[in-house]
Amino acid sequence: MIEIKPYIEHAVLVGLITPAQPEDRTREYLDELAFLADTHGIVPVKRFTQRLEKPNIATYVGEGKLEEIRQYIVSREENDPIDVVVFDDELSPRQIRNIEKAINYREKHPANVRVIDRTMLILEIFLQRAQTSYAKTQVEMAHLQYMLPRLTRMWSHLDRQRGGGGTNRGMGETQIEADKRVIGQRIALLREELKKIDKQMATQRQNRGKMVRVALVGYTNVGKSTLMNLLSKSDVFAENKLFATLDTTVRKVTIDNLPFLLSDTVGFIRKLPHHLVESFKSTLDEVREADLLIHVVDISHPNFEEQYEVVEQTLNDVINGGIIPRIVVFNKIDNFTYIPKEEDDLTPATRENLSLEDLQKTWMARLGEDCIFISAKNKENVDALRALMYDRVKAIHIKRYPYNDFLFQNYEDNSLDD
Repeated sequence: MIEIKPYIEHAVLVGLITPAQPEDRTREYLDELAFLADTHGIVPVKRFTQRLEKPNIATYVGEGKLEEIRQYIVSREENDPIDVVVFDDELSPRQIRNIEKAINYREKHPANVRVIDRTMLILEIFLQRAQTSYAKTQVEMAHLQYMLPRLTRMWSHLDRQRGGGGTNRGMGETQIEADKRVIGQRIALLREELKKIDKQMATQRQNRGKMVRVALVGYTNVGKSTLMNLLSKSDVFAENKLFATLDTTVRKVTIDNLPFLLSDTVGFIRKLPHHLVESFKSTLDEVREADLLIHVVDISHPNFEEQYEVVEQTLNDVINGGIIPRIVVFNKIDNFTYIPKEEDDLTPATRENLSLEDLQKTWMARLGEDCIFISAKNKENVDALRALMYDRVKAIHIKRYPYNDFLFQNYEDNSLDD
């Protein structure tokens, strides 16, 4: 029997270098975009960057750069053709339409290369990885909300067709309006379904009683699910891919006869589509209603400080500036790289030539006892994390039940999976 291998899409990535986004930042963003593409099963083969004051309102990049991208795509049409062009920033419907027209132009037989942006790529990954009906509903609504204003380009081939009976509206316009109406109705239906599920989820949270709630939060792929498995002795899916976990998972965890609820939430990311933020209300509610947050940070990442700030800013937006106690867990110390400086080296200190001990003396020192350094993979310093979590949860419990300390035998040991 002949084995038929699945077709693998190839892509080029495009980013801008601007006064607000220097070259090293653009390079790092494109690294992340490449990781996103790989997560989706797309192979990135080349990157294009351009220096501009700001994105071109019509084509994002300049006409010359767009022609350079087109020529590269043409050069590969006979061998490993390019299937998709991925832009690192969200594109307007006009930009998508103009870019597709330019890169697909041929004197004979126009090409059919897709143009997507970071937002669309993330949405497609979420569509691919959603497992439960709740997550699928959330992602579908976010996807439709994103596609609604971009339907025009899908029906451009009908623009020149005109309707009869004296009307001045084209068939293409009629088709667009019909599709928008259908999608609008579908969004309304999904929104009602999510309201019902949100009520059910709220009831489930109420039925958990007054147990202390702890939520794992952090940038995507920092090791939250691995830590969840370690602390709860469960088997939550963990993988070295972005957005490996979409569905909120809740487990009952007991440390030295002290029970509490631990939830693993979807990871955050730069430029997270606001439609997804709105749709994933259940995950955000787990954060809003938590008594304690465990902010997991991948300290081995070259720009972990920025990832930390992205999550903190998103949390502040999600919980409306409210203050929830946090423990910052700097994970993956086993992957931390350190390049020692020469004794006579006068180059300024950088992330690469600071030891872990040096880093702990920087801004992280201000976190005091609220931060800890571990390796969830190698189970290094995890006992110290458990002890720290025990102290924090105990303090919350005593404050909540000052006259009834640690009567945990009344708690029912039920399954708490969402």
